[in-house]
Amino acid sequence: MNHAILRADVVTFRTAGQTLVDEVSLDIARGARLAIIGPNGAGKSTLLRMLAGLLRPSCGSIHLDGAGIDRLPPKERAKRFAFVGQTDMPDPQLLVDDYVSFGRIPHTGTLTKARDRDIVAEALVRARIAAYSRRPIGSLSGGERQRVQLARAIAQQPDILFLDEPTNHLDPKARSELLALVAGLDVTVIAVLHDLPLVAPFATHVAVMHAAQLVAAGTPDETLTPRIVSDVFDLDVLRLRHPSQDRDLMVFEAPEPTTKQTAQLRRM
Repeated sequence: MNHAILRADVVTFRTAGQTLVDEVSLDIARGARLAIIGPNGAGKSTLLRMLAGLLRPSCGSIHLDGAGIDRLPPKERAKRFAFVGQTDMPDPQLLVDDYVSFGRIPHTGTLTKARDRDIVAEALVRARIAAYSRRPIGSLSGGERQRVQLARAIAQQPDILFLDEPTNHLDPKARSELLALVAGLDVTVIAVLHDLPLVAPFATHVAVMHAAQLVAAGTPDETLTPRIVSDVFDLDVLRLRHPSQDRDLMVFEAPEPTTKQTAQLRRM
């Protein structure tokens, strides 16, 4: 990727004698939508948290616009990075617009309160939850709560939006809608995704992690190849033409078991 806004230079993360990310180098272009994919335990979320400055690499460095992010003051980093995690659990009694207004905390004192309120209102509209602004978060569905967290990140007005498995626990329609919404934002996005069929429609670039290492990086066409998908996920990938739309589909399937494997299963 050219004109990198964020660059990881040979980053490694070790803890308790384990290497969770091993010598990963990655350039993320301004405006890109990077999907980090891989099987469970591959190091995806650890890499995401290092890129976001939430974990310090054991070795290597991460640069934002050429400057080390470890030198960036926390308030400045909060202005430029917004993170939506898997385990974010807002108080269910908080009203939606009050929670979304938390995204303005890094900008305290830089704008008038009226302008901050306008930015929160705009974020609610962009996340398509303006109708729920005075409802308690606990009264919303899982998909609606995910949009509330996204609205808080939008209100933060970051340069880079980090998402850790944002489609977890959502139904298929809500997953597609959420990623389409994110793709429409004018921001660089780095997202850990586990649902492979959603990757190609969403991402401009893909980083494939396996056993703590980066094994492929590039466009969806360059990375979601039959060989890589088979080696990393033990799945077959089929490219089919959509029957009614001018686009291709990727279908991921578990390979048929061999005769020997079938016999073994029957004996179990």
